[in-house]
Amino acid sequence: MRRSILIWFAIVLIIATAPAETKEVVDFHSDLHSCDVTVTGDVAGSILHLGLSSQRGLVQTRTVQLDGPGTWVTTWDVPAQEAGPFSACAELIEDGTVLSTRCTNFYYGGRESLRFDVRDFHADRRGITLLLYSEDLTVVDIYYMLVRGDKAVSVTKRSSIPISGSLWAPADLSLEWRQILEDGEEYLGRVKIVEVRDGRTRAFMNSFVAVADAEITDTYQDETGASATVMGRSRVPFQGALQFDLYQGGALLRSIEERTPILLAGDDETVEIAWNETLDPGIYYLSTKLLGNDGYLIDVEENVIEAKIPPRPRVAEAPVDEGSSTSRILAAILIILIAASGLVLFRRRRGKGRR
Repeated sequence: MRRSILIWFAIVLIIATAPAETKEVVDFHSDLHSCDVTVTGDVAGSILHLGLSSQRGLVQTRTVQLDGPGTWVTTWDVPAQEAGPFSACAELIEDGTVLSTRCTNFYYGGRESLRFDVRDFHADRRGITLLLYSEDLTVVDIYYMLVRGDKAVSVTKRSSIPISGSLWAPADLSLEWRQILEDGEEYLGRVKIVEVRDGRTRAFMNSFVAVADAEITDTYQDETGASATVMGRSRVPFQGALQFDLYQGGALLRSIEERTPILLAGDDETVEIAWNETLDPGIYYLSTKLLGNDGYLIDVEENVIEAKIPPRPRVAEAPVDEGSSTSRILAAILIILIAASGLVLFRRRRGKGRR
C-alpha cells in the first residue's frame, strides 16, 4: 500500500514539474499582400497583433483572436506603395502582456535575388498546382496550407526538395488535399517556398469555393443495356446520379436514373443499367447525363446504338437415343439371320425333292 502511494506521488510530481509548452510565435512571414504566423502553447484566448510598416511609418495593423495553437493567415489591404523596404511584426499578447514577438523585413518593388522561380501556382477544390524551376540546382522547403477563415486547417511541409530544370521543363510539385472539404464553403490555398541555404522566401495564395465535381470517363452501350464510368474531381464528396435517356426517331423510349457511389478526387466507379428487353433492330440515340449533388447537369456524353437483326436460331435436331439405335441394329441382324436360315432350309428341301 505504501509503495503504491509513493508511485502515485512520483507520477504527480513528474506531471507537476514537467515544463509547459512555451507560448511563442515560432514562425512568421509577410509580404505586402499577406502574412502567416505560427504560434505554440496554450494560447486560447490570447490575441495576435500584426503590424506592417514602411520607412514613412505604420501602414496597417491586424488583430487576430486565437482559439489555440496553429498557423494563422491574414491579408493586408494597403493602397499603392512606392518601391522600398518594409517590415512586419507579430506580437502574441495575453492579458495585456506581450509574450512573444517576431519580425521580418522585405523589399517591395525590386527584383529579388532568388535562385528559383514559380512557373505556375493555383489552388482549388482538389489541391495545389505548383510548378518550379531553377537554372542552378537549389534546395527548398515547401509549406502547403489549406486555410478556412483565418486559420490553417492543415499545413504540409516537404523538406529539402532539390529544384532544377528550366522554364520549359519545370518540376511538378503539386499536392492534393487530404482533408474532406465542405460543399459551398470558401477556402484559401497558400504555398510558402523557402530557400534552405539563406531563408529567402516567396508565398502565393488564392481563394476558392469548394464544390462537388466529377466527370464521365467512359461509356458502353448495346442492345441489352448501357454503362458509364464516373471519376471524382474534388475533395468534396460527390453524391450524384447518372441519367440514361434512350431515343428513337426523336421519341423518348426510356429514361433510367441510377445513383452513383460516393466519389472523391481520383475515385472512379462504373454504373450499369439494362433495358427492359433486347432492343428491336434499328438505330437508337443514347444521352448519358451526369447530375450533381443538387441535380444540376455536370457532364453529358451522347452515343448511337445500332441494334442489328438477331441471327435465326438453329433448328435443334432430335437427340439420338443410343439405346434405341442399338436395339434397331440388333433386330435387323436378327431378321437377316432368320431370313438366311430360312433360305438355307428352302434350298435343302428343294434339293431332296429333285432326287
